[in-house]
Amino acid sequence: MNTDENREVLKAVMTTAFITTYMGSALNLSVPALEVYFDANSNLIGWIVTIYTLTVAAFSVPIGKVADVTGKKKVFVSGIAVFALLSAACIFAPDIRVMIILRCIQGIAAAMIFATNNAILISCFPSEKRGKVLGLSTAATYVGLSAGPVIGGMLNHYFSWQAVFVSSVAVSLAALCFAVRVPDDAKSPEEKDMLDVKGNISYVIAIASSLYGLSSLTASSYGWIFLAGGIVFGVIFVRTELKAARPLIKISMFTQDTDFTLSNISALLNYGATYAISYLISIYLQIVMGFSSGKAGLVLIAMPLTQAVFSPAMGKLSDKREPYKIATAGMGLCVLSLILFSFINENTPLAYLMTCLVITGFGFALFSSPNTNAIMQRVKKEDYSVANSIVATMRTYGQSASMCIVSMVMGLTLAGGSLEAASARSLVTTLRYSFYVYIVMCSMAVFFSCRRGKESSKHR
Repeated sequence: MNTDENREVLKAVMTTAFITTYMGSALNLSVPALEVYFDANSNLIGWIVTIYTLTVAAFSVPIGKVADVTGKKKVFVSGIAVFALLSAACIFAPDIRVMIILRCIQGIAAAMIFATNNAILISCFPSEKRGKVLGLSTAATYVGLSAGPVIGGMLNHYFSWQAVFVSSVAVSLAALCFAVRVPDDAKSPEEKDMLDVKGNISYVIAIASSLYGLSSLTASSYGWIFLAGGIVFGVIFVRTELKAARPLIKISMFTQDTDFTLSNISALLNYGATYAISYLISIYLQIVMGFSSGKAGLVLIAMPLTQAVFSPAMGKLSDKREPYKIATAGMGLCVLSLILFSFINENTPLAYLMTCLVITGFGFALFSSPNTNAIMQRVKKEDYSVANSIVATMRTYGQSASMCIVSMVMGLTLAGGSLEAASARSLVTTLRYSFYVYIVMCSMAVFFSCRRGKESSKHR
């Protein structure tokens, strides 16, 4: 592939990395407005955010396998087109249930993008540049997170929440223009009749059911049933994959490579411990401190902007140094920031919040692209799509679990009431309890990452 084609691939991947995360973060500051517009409580509104990441987690790996058969570019371009279409449909959602369904389908489209964009990227660049281009892709991801709260908050403040989806349509169409120029990739038609149908079905049910169960533990008596069902289907999936001729996931990737396993566990726990920070702090800024959504967005930009600034350098550094060490240091900073966040009260100075956000942002810059680089170093080229999908699943499952924890804590502390009706003291209590859980999760991520280093030493 020539240099011009490499540039087209990089532009397409960076643009899609931007739009998918932009749509996740842009709605965070519209939560109070959505509550009023749809006349729904905090648990239902939370599903507008949660269902998106849940479906990405459930479908990334199956779609990654399909992409290996039908061609990554085809899945990539189709995902962007459907994503744009669903963004337009959300503008006209008549009620909260239709909105949740549309966001669910939009999450499947995002899974089509997540499962293919970085796999296409690293297939087109030599291994010595992998960390660098992953760093650029990660930077685009956090530019999306940076722009999301600011642009989304401004659009919601001066126009309405629907304007957020209008902006998504525009950016998605721009991404589509870049994506159609990506060169066609090799396919594996000989595997077409050997797709692991049973494995695909059991995997989707296991992920979706377990996450739904987690989200519903405090809101429904059926939560435990769905959670247990997800675990059962998870066991069925593993047993199926061990016998399948063409498994959805090669279980040996985990059983024979401890570093690969520990890297993915670390990613799952770290994303689970940090994803909801923006959501929680946006609620604190708007309801406890009385900020407008636009002003809250300007404060929240500190974390993803720090990530975007430092991610390319950290990705490049991971090509020269052991990436797991860089990632472990990043997770350590995330633990520190979560501890600092847990001391928030009704009168916390804005400068304190900004400092915590910057520390978190720098920690994530150290963690994200180096950890992905560490994972991709452990797999063969023919497994890039599935490995990249596993990385996306760890990220989105962690993100979904993070929001599930928020829903559970809110169900306990707010008793199903709306955010607007809650007292400042109750909201601060909700934030603190959430951060306590996240501190434990992130500390576990650091532990597993350190074990990864010891396992690496054994094999050197």
